[in-house]
Amino acid sequence: TEIGSSTFSGCWSLVSVKIPANVRSIGDSAFRGCVSLTEVTIPDGVTKIENDTFSGCTRLASVTIPASVRSIGEWAFSDCKSLTNMKIPDNVTSIGESAFYECENLTSVTIPDGVTSVGRGAFFVCKSLTNMKIPDNVTSIEELVFSNCTSLASVTIPASVRSIGEFAFSSCTSLTTINYAGTEEQWDAITKDSSWDKDAGSYAITYNYKE
Repeated sequence: TEIGSSTFSGCWSLVSVKIPANVRSIGDSAFRGCVSLTEVTIPDGVTKIENDTFSGCTRLASVTIPASVRSIGEWAFSDCKSLTNMKIPDNVTSIGESAFYECENLTSVTIPDGVTSVGRGAFFVCKSLTNMKIPDNVTSIEELVFSNCTSLASVTIPASVRSIGEFAFSSCTSLTTINYAGTEEQWDAITKDSSWDKDAGSYAITYNYKE
């Protein structure tokens, strides 16, 4: 019922893997650096994708995450350069630090409304992301979270946000639109690091935004 930490780490020739349905736990770095792995289906019953689980799987193009997963760990999919889209299940509440770091071909990510925490640098250097909706329960946009997302043109920010961290949207050179659910006064009251939008594009803010 368990795949231990680093079990397949560095198995460079591993192309595919069928994880048995009775597996409930996949350890840290279990498939780290499996550079030939192209697809994986995580069985229902697994509740957490641990730190570094698929880090450096540069050819991983398809990942199926079951509804049982509640959290995605730090660096879990970092440097997965072949991922183009990611559907995060509705029951996930937290996304760890640098979880999708340098997934440079990731064009689409759906973050469910139940997510309350998105870690530092979670989407750092996701150069193909074009738009992002931050869920309503998030209160802090952490440092570097969307830094160097050079294709990011539009972001939707909920009124629940109270702080925006260092370099959160730095070098988002294509940014043209921030859709903010609150009022202009609420936006001004958000604690923002002085570098939160350093070298970002020339953007306009729409207040009281509703989808």
